[in-house]
Amino acid sequence: MSVPENVASSNGFAIRADRVSRHYQMGEALIRAVDQISLEVRTGEFLALLGASGSGKSTLLNLIAGLDRPSSGAIHAQGRDLATMSSEELASHRNQTIGIVFQSFQLLPRMTLEENVELPLRLAEVPRGERAGRVREALDRVGLGGRVKHRPTELSGGEQQRAAIARALVNRPLILLADEPTGNLDSKTGEEIMNLIAEIHRPPAGPGRTVVMVTHEHALAERYADRIVTLSDGAISREERLR
Repeated sequence: MSVPENVASSNGFAIRADRVSRHYQMGEALIRAVDQISLEVRTGEFLALLGASGSGKSTLLNLIAGLDRPSSGAIHAQGRDLATMSSEELASHRNQTIGIVFQSFQLLPRMTLEENVELPLRLAEVPRGERAGRVREALDRVGLGGRVKHRPTELSGGEQQRAAIARALVNRPLILLADEPTGNLDSKTGEEIMNLIAEIHRPPAGPGRTVVMVTHEHALAERYADRIVTLSDGAISREERLR
């Protein structure tokens, strides 16, 4: 019997990677984007994946998200082995368990803010009568309750990233993955977005979320994360426990 997706694994880890590799063949060259990485992320932990461009951090995040499959090894998220899941099961797992925030926002330009945030609820076949309240809750959480009818092009970069966070939260995921969430923002707006993610991770009231964030900024990781894992050439080169 499968483990319910809204229940944390009994060992206290939200994510476990066991000797995970992702290799690509480019002509005659073998690219070891991720190479034999073993990693555990505790439930409720804020982990920052640090490293230079090409170090493997975004590839590892995509593997954790189930957006890509490993060449070898296993990844468990909330007690489920992603490698054993079909494409349909992976899509359902992502929609119900994991929220993803991208550097490029990835909002659909022809849809209103309300429609963008509602989309995961449609994919999860949430009853129509529940959607409006869930969308409003997510948008209020990120401070965009007054912009529901605006389209992405009518929003600032910071507002678009807030909208992307609302979309990631609307299905109330247990794990939030963020890939360079401040990469396209100025420093002031980036700090506002990071403070929002920190509040989602550890809110004043109610349950928090496990957060895994990819960044190349050590100072940013040091300020917000509980632990930093630095990658180099597809492997872990350093770990720092901060809190």
